[in-house]
Amino acid sequence: MTPEALVSLLRIADGLFPAGGYAHSLGLETYAQRGAIVDAAGAERYLRAYLEASAGPCDAVAAVGALNAARRGDLAPIVDFDRALDAMKPAFELREASRQMGRQTMRVAAATVRAPIVEDFERALADAATPCHHAIVFGLIGGVCGWTPASAATAYLYATAAQLVGAALRLLPVGQLDGQRILARAETLITRLAADAAERSFEEIWSFAPGVEIAAMQHAGLDARLFRS
Repeated sequence: MTPEALVSLLRIADGLFPAGGYAHSLGLETYAQRGAIVDAAGAERYLRAYLEASAGPCDAVAAVGALNAARRGDLAPIVDFDRALDAMKPAFELREASRQMGRQTMRVAAATVRAPIVEDFERALADAATPCHHAIVFGLIGGVCGWTPASAATAYLYATAAQLVGAALRLLPVGQLDGQRILARAETLITRLAADAAERSFEEIWSFAPGVEIAAMQHAGLDARLFRS
């Protein structure tokens, strides 16, 4: 990547980017409230399961597919990928979290990343022709900005891991050092999943995380909630 492409990747993947990820625990809050996860070790197991069974083989692959289509300036497959990803998220809260983050990211991208394919996707969103999932918008931006597929997948998965660690810091007796240890131990996993995602076609996408999805469904019924999902 060019230095400019790297800087844009760091900006979009950074925790300061207003995608809204801080508002979502991705089901972790359900486990924490019910006492199934009580410490850093439990949070780490949840994070690794989420990456291996959902974010890696599903969202990261979708981001790469959108990136490659955006490189070609081809809107149609991006919309198709977006709709397919929507159908692959059966839990309402996780589906809405992904859509919300995607639309927040799209709003900023429309103001900071100028390209015809971005404008075309923005029109499709305005016409309710596409749900606008976060992974799709992330990949779309990457295709315009010149990110490599592997770098985009790596950054997406790291941002997801950091989001879950951030949630654990607020939900559990987990300190900043514990959080950094979790992320450091996840580096090899993230690298492997990203390399795999970069080589897959969208037709090879899959996700199997019933425990996460059930926790997300149950989240809406909790008596008190710190997070939206």
